[in-house]
Amino acid sequence: MARKKKVTPLTGEDLLNQVKQLGDLSKEEKARACGYIMTTKTGKSRVNIMKFQNALLDAMGMDLEGGGSGEGRGGRKPSYRTRVQSNKNLLIGAAYTAQMGLEPGDEFEITLGRKHIKLVKLEAEEEEA
Repeated sequence: MARKKKVTPLTGEDLLNQVKQLGDLSKEEKARACGYIMTTKTGKSRVNIMKFQNALLDAMGMDLEGGGSGEGRGGRKPSYRTRVQSNKNLLIGAAYTAQMGLEPGDEFEITLGRKHIKLVKLEAEEEEA
C-alpha cells in the first residue's frame, strides 16, 4: 500500500507569493494549493481554512491577539459590570482575575462600602521554619 507524502504548508513570503499567483481561485482552492490539507480519522482529506487564514495573517504581519496584552485570545472585553446570580452569588469572571494576575487559592479581604465592594488581596504569609 502506498503511503501519502505529507505536504508541508507554505508560510511567510512563500505563502504570500503563491496566493498572489493563484489570483481568482476560491479561498478553499488557494488553501489546498498552499498545502493546508488535513486527513480526518476516516481517511478523507479536508482543507483547513482556519490554519490557512491564520498563516496568511501571520505572513502579512497582522497580530489579532493584541501582542499579549493579557486580554486572552480575543473574545469579549471585560465590561467591568456584573450581576448577582439567582443563587445570590457574585461572580467575578476570568478576564478580571487574569488581569489582576490571580491564581487559584488566592485570598481576599472583603470590605463593604455604601455603594461598593472592595477586594484586597491578602499576601501569603511566609511560614517560619
